[in-house]
Amino acid sequence: MLARYNRWANRTAYAAAADLSDTDYRADCGAAFVSIHGTLNHLVVTDRIWMYRFTGRPYPQAALDATACDDFAGLKAVREALDEEIVAWVEGLSDAELAATISYVRATTPEKITQPLAPGLLHLFNHQTHHRGQVHAMLTRLTGQAPPFDLLYYQREAGEGV
Repeated sequence: MLARYNRWANRTAYAAAADLSDTDYRADCGAAFVSIHGTLNHLVVTDRIWMYRFTGRPYPQAALDATACDDFAGLKAVREALDEEIVAWVEGLSDAELAATISYVRATTPEKITQPLAPGLLHLFNHQTHHRGQVHAMLTRLTGQAPPFDLLYYQREAGEGV
């Protein structure tokens, strides 16, 4: 459910951002990754990193503020494809795979981490929620309103968990 919610919330965020001028989309709003573009870009970069960790595929060590795509349309396309990959991968996991451990090197320090996959997966979704909250605040600041990203809205719309 969290993978499908994540996809829905990202679609909602991108739909709201699509209505912004490029100036507003890139405006410095004082957020950790500066702007809506910077924040959405950060989420793509970090989701890619986590998916490489989860699947065991080798990945380039990217800075957390690396540029995945510099234009809105390109970033949106990358986000949509990544969300479909996440949903398909999560839905294909067995209980044994969820209980397995993963090992990886952090993006910010050279230490090696070994941990169960399931808590790492929860982190991926929680991290998305955290930064989408920042996007919500920036949208509200720039336009006076933002769509709801709450899990309950998704659950009611999709008929999941209600």
